Amino acid sequence: MTRQKTSHTFTKIAFKPLHTNLFNIVLISFFLTLGCGNLYSQEIKSKKNSLPAVKQATKTEKKTEKPNAVVTDTIKLDTVKPKKAFLDGKVRYVAKDYAKIDQKKKTITLFNEAELYYKDVELKAGIIVLNYDKDEVYAGRIKDSAGVLTQYPNFKQGASEVQPDSIRFNFKTKKALIFNSRTEQGEFKVKAAITKKENDSVYFLKKARFTTSKDIDNPEYYFQTSKVKFIPGKKVITGLTNMVIADVPTPLALPFAYFPMSQEKSVSGIIIPSYNDSNTRGFSLQNMGYYFALSDNYDLTVLGDYYTNGSYAMRFESAYATRYKYRGNINVRFENLINSERGYPDYSKQNIYNIQWSHSKDTKSNPNSTFSASVNMGSSKYFKQSINQANVGSNLNNTLSSSISYNKTFNTIPQARLSLTATHSQNTQTEQINMTLPTLQASVDRVYPFVGKDGVKKGFIKNINLQYNLSGKNEIVTTDSLFFKPQMFRDAKIGMQHSIPLSTNFKLFKYFSAGASTNYQETWVTKTIDKSYDTSQSKVVDKTVNGFDSFRTYNFSTNLGTTIYGTFNFGADKKIQSIRHVMRPSITYAYTPSFEKYYDSYAVDASGLITTQYSRFDNGVYGAPSKDNSNIVGFSLSNTFEAKVRDKDSTKTEAKKIMLLNNLNFSTSYNFNADGKQVLAWQPVLVSGGTQFFDNKMNVNFGATLDPYAIDNSGTKINTFNIDNGGSLFRMTSANVTMNYSFSNKGGKEENQQSERNGGRKDNLFGTNTDLNDSRNSQFANEKDDGENVITEFFKSKIPWDMTLAYSLTYTNANRENKISGNSIMISANMDITPKWKGGVSTGYDFVQKGVTFTQFRFERDLLSWRMAFNWNPLGDNANWNFFIGIKSGVLSDIKWNKRSVSTR
Repeated sequence: MTRQKTSHTFTKIAFKPLHTNLFNIVLISFFLTLGCGNLYSQEIKSKKNSLPAVKQATKTEKKTEKPNAVVTDTIKLDTVKPKKAFLDGKVRYVAKDYAKIDQKKKTITLFNEAELYYKDVELKAGIIVLNYDKDEVYAGRIKDSAGVLTQYPNFKQGASEVQPDSIRFNFKTKKALIFNSRTEQGEFKVKAAITKKENDSVYFLKKARFTTSKDIDNPEYYFQTSKVKFIPGKKVITGLTNMVIADVPTPLALPFAYFPMSQEKSVSGIIIPSYNDSNTRGFSLQNMGYYFALSDNYDLTVLGDYYTNGSYAMRFESAYATRYKYRGNINVRFENLINSERGYPDYSKQNIYNIQWSHSKDTKSNPNSTFSASVNMGSSKYFKQSINQANVGSNLNNTLSSSISYNKTFNTIPQARLSLTATHSQNTQTEQINMTLPTLQASVDRVYPFVGKDGVKKGFIKNINLQYNLSGKNEIVTTDSLFFKPQMFRDAKIGMQHSIPLSTNFKLFKYFSAGASTNYQETWVTKTIDKSYDTSQSKVVDKTVNGFDSFRTYNFSTNLGTTIYGTFNFGADKKIQSIRHVMRPSITYAYTPSFEKYYDSYAVDASGLITTQYSRFDNGVYGAPSKDNSNIVGFSLSNTFEAKVRDKDSTKTEAKKIMLLNNLNFSTSYNFNADGKQVLAWQPVLVSGGTQFFDNKMNVNFGATLDPYAIDNSGTKINTFNIDNGGSLFRMTSANVTMNYSFSNKGGKEENQQSERNGGRKDNLFGTNTDLNDSRNSQFANEKDDGENVITEFFKSKIPWDMTLAYSLTYTNANRENKISGNSIMISANMDITPKWKGGVSTGYDFVQKGVTFTQFRFERDLLSWRMAFNWNPLGDNANWNFFIGIKSGVLSDIKWNKRSVSTR
């Protein structure tokens, strides 16, 4: 008997998930639960203390030598074959208390923190008994000093692992008998009363149950099956199967099941629909469809809804990715919405659609080129009327936008760049759509022709530089009703613009920075217009002239600016030690000559006596050249204010810096060509500013427009200063203030990317974005399910919460109305009411309209493996509610109950 001591560590190794056919989510789940599958695949290196091998005995005859004679052996070799060693590999074992070898029974007994290693088998348990005559091993638990069974066996072969109460395994036949095995298969935890391994191809499980609960021995729910036959890589056959919740069997049961097994990472299958009903559309089956596992790089999901009044919807969703190259996803949604029944006054029918595409390219694939896409386009009313989207942020937003771009850099000297961009902007209120298909931008880097070989750019001459820019556009302006119809493309505007800017900058009088530039542009178009008076129609008609045409323009500008620093010191012993003021004044002058040669005249009546001028380039994609010369000088002043404050921590020697005003800007301009009637010399003074408070958690921005001119009784601006008309120096025509404040007692919040992609906000100020196709995700996007809830003392428990506030105030006084045109506040708050309950609210109040703005209440209950959620929008056109309860796990996503009201928007 030998005694050995060693430290003992149990290692958890997750199983490779077995993927299933989605034909029936309950049946598939059993396939995933099968333990002991593929238990023997990998050879494992051994530890110390190998068992000595039995030596092989042979018989030989002594030889007799005679001089000058041939010796012949008259005894035949032994015909009895030597016995093969009982094990064909080394056995290594470790035990904390003792390792006992019984030669009579041919057993080795290992006790307390026992470990045994043989070929690719690793076995750890409280007690291990190896019978090397029968080539069998037994492992089980042992009792501690309190009589409690501990040190459960851990049997591992290759990449498979099982943790039973006890196990018997034959090294020769590879058969095993396992009692109360506990295994993990992907997201599932499996426990089987008895598992019998016949060979590497057939496994039998008796009284097996599986669940996604963290506690396999006491789960909140599980699926119970009487018997299972499992043939790896081929098929699974199960007996009676029943769903059990809180140890109470449910009516959900199947007498038997048979389905094939696939070794692929993902498997195609049917997606089970959910039932719903609506007062306006009748009964429905929603989100029924099929999942196509096309390859490891891309897939396709086809979903559909059907209502008994004839409404239906189709959705196609695909995700794709290639490692180190690109990734993206595409969503195409179409809905045929019918309200009420034909013949009723509230009957309506319409088609809406939405297309979303997101694509990003990995910079590692080619650093000199990039391709990206962010597309959100479709019917203007889609997010307001969709039966599968509940995104209030998108409903309140008036713009949908898209962009697809490709950029390429050419490493030449000088370096050149090329970009192609297709853009889309859609106003959901006016239903107007602006598109560029595409926009071409090309440029060559700046060239400094007067820089010497030393490369120093200093002074007026050496800083002179020029570059070449090319811009091309195919611009389309259309509406929802004409989208992608022939007229949309007939009205397209195509043009190209070349520009060569020449500029320089230099120091003036040591403290001033000066610059000067001139720019030459040549514009090409494919369409122009011709205006004339048509006597037959008695009106002026516009005729489109197809064909190449061009015009050339140039301008000049110069600027002068400096930076002024001022510090007000109050003393090192003061709370506020000093305030620093930084001013950046600048003055610019721009001149553009008149290009009247590109203008023609046309008669406005039949007499032809009255004429007016126009440019044939008026409707061009780059507009027409200026008829009048421009001679403008501009003034601007930017300010920042920063304070040094004595730190509350007396151990710190440096003062704390606090930003008082991030920016305070003033700007205006003077037109030397003003006529004092239609064009006034001075432009209004624009004031803007912003700052932050409370450790940058509150953002405050403000702005105002100050007009120096007075208005007459009709509200028309006149060429008289307001101060000369009995007023103040400036007349404030508009002003606005916005404040945003976000604070929380927990970590940073995650942004709602899907809401932003749909055109809404990143935060939940206007409620959470809910995709009604899949309600498994939490409404509280910033929450992560880590499975742990830290609870401190009763009166000192930390209750996580977060809050977002937004306030907006707008003042209008363009025509002496002197009123507050907008005054509203919005609030969004979330709180963990208990460790398992979460609640949230988004609401607001409009002080001008005197009413509550959008309001949403949301609640959620963490049921461990399940999640229950309720969402209610009680007011307005978006009034609806939604209730969901279901399993969190993705493989059991169809085990749910979802009930919601359907808005009649």
